[in-house]
Amino acid sequence: MTQATESPASPRADSSPHDAGWAALAGVLAGAAGLAVAELVAALVAPGASTLFAGGAAVVDAVPPWLKDFAVEWFGTNDKAVLLGSIAVVLALGAALAGWLELRRPPSGALLIAVVGVVGAIVAVLRPDATPLWALPSVIGIGGAVILLRTAVTKLRPVPDQWAESGSVVDRRGFLAVTGIAAGVAVLALAGSRALSAGSAAVNAVREKIRLPAARTAAPEVPAGADLELDGLAPYITPNPEFYRIDTALRVPQLDPQDWSLEVHGMVDEPFTITWDELLALPLEEHHVTLACVSNAVGGDLIGNALWLGYPIRALLERAKPQAGADMVLSRSDDGFTAGTPLEVLQDPDRASLLAIGMNGEPLPVDHGFPARLVVPGLYGYVSATKWVTSLKVTTFDADQGYWTPRGWSELGPIKVQSRIDVPRGSAAAGAVTVAGVAWAQHTGIGKVEVRADDGEWVTAELAETVGSDTWRQWRASIDLAAGDHTLAVRATDAEGLVQTEAEAPPAPDGATGWHTVNVSVG
Repeated sequence: MTQATESPASPRADSSPHDAGWAALAGVLAGAAGLAVAELVAALVAPGASTLFAGGAAVVDAVPPWLKDFAVEWFGTNDKAVLLGSIAVVLALGAALAGWLELRRPPSGALLIAVVGVVGAIVAVLRPDATPLWALPSVIGIGGAVILLRTAVTKLRPVPDQWAESGSVVDRRGFLAVTGIAAGVAVLALAGSRALSAGSAAVNAVREKIRLPAARTAAPEVPAGADLELDGLAPYITPNPEFYRIDTALRVPQLDPQDWSLEVHGMVDEPFTITWDELLALPLEEHHVTLACVSNAVGGDLIGNALWLGYPIRALLERAKPQAGADMVLSRSDDGFTAGTPLEVLQDPDRASLLAIGMNGEPLPVDHGFPARLVVPGLYGYVSATKWVTSLKVTTFDADQGYWTPRGWSELGPIKVQSRIDVPRGSAAAGAVTVAGVAWAQHTGIGKVEVRADDGEWVTAELAETVGSDTWRQWRASIDLAAGDHTLAVRATDAEGLVQTEAEAPPAPDGATGWHTVNVSVG
């Protein structure tokens, strides 16, 4: 009896223990292709319908305040990139598991990926302003992933072959062909989605061509002594590229000003809608205002000061004529974020609350709300600083809630008296040491700043000049320090005599408190 031998031309070989690893790879590639196709379909349907970004937005919506604070504290303005990266890693691991399961216990792997598609479709259609069409990216993309996975893994299962001594072999060449197709689909679909999603470049091009009108009411000049110009000390005016960005938008809205409008409605006698061109024709005002994020830890940098150009929100409300009983304005962003701001704050004639279109002499950067956002002195951003704003609804706190209120944050969000040491950091030479930083109590103003070394006497700092009470204020002091390790502390007092509390509290639910301290090695 002669033994059967394998034909040299055969593309098949016996199965091996490594097939589980190949199946896992097939799962990853099929999943990547599915997500890329979903991105491509979302570019045609609605960018927010993307499986990845809709899922990420749902995660942002679901996180408790303590987890949000943790992410901001550890990753700062990179929190969104970290979130998307984490989601991608989890999806890749899940896809690898799906490939392994599909080889060992079919069709469990395909069902696992299908579940991701179903969840993605449901999450997408539940997003604000979504339509049933928002389910298409997940259905089509993940549906394709299921097909690719099943086809690839089938090639790894032994099949009868007349040339094989054992009677069955694995079609690895066919497997490589299918996985190659999956990789190609992923690359081409991703490139196609990026080409179709060229809105960012288009909007930036539109923004760069805009020439904002001169303010009818110009801001006062920044006094010469407002910026102490010390190395390491935050400048009085924060440059746009360095201004902090904290929001819920994983994909920054791309709004063409000619397509933008703001609706003022709700409990008003005369609701109206204003367009971009109508807004530009109004008598605009300039104001220097410091904005702060409620997630800013003691000594943190989620705060910045800028020159804003816009139209008073007070005047918009006067035109709409709020009805008796209204006490809140619910502002809505194009991405679905909402903030509830006290009506009396926005109507305050002494407060420069703006529908802003300009920042430090140029149109708002896209990341900071272009074409229009809210700027409200004295309130944390989560209840006031809505970017990409498209709606102002006059309502009540009983009837409506802003985005963060049902997630455990307070309703009103007034900014607390705070101060920060910027220099020195780390080390200093023995003798007279310059200690400097910033302090803020927006819309009230800073009246005094004091510093001390270790548990010594408080030293009153020199306050820099300032434009007004709506901005932060630089300060500096000179303290004699001997060689050794020291702890410096700072506290501020606002213009009404309220001293910054020493009691430590986390950002949630209404802003961090405590004295900022730094350790310095003096030699």
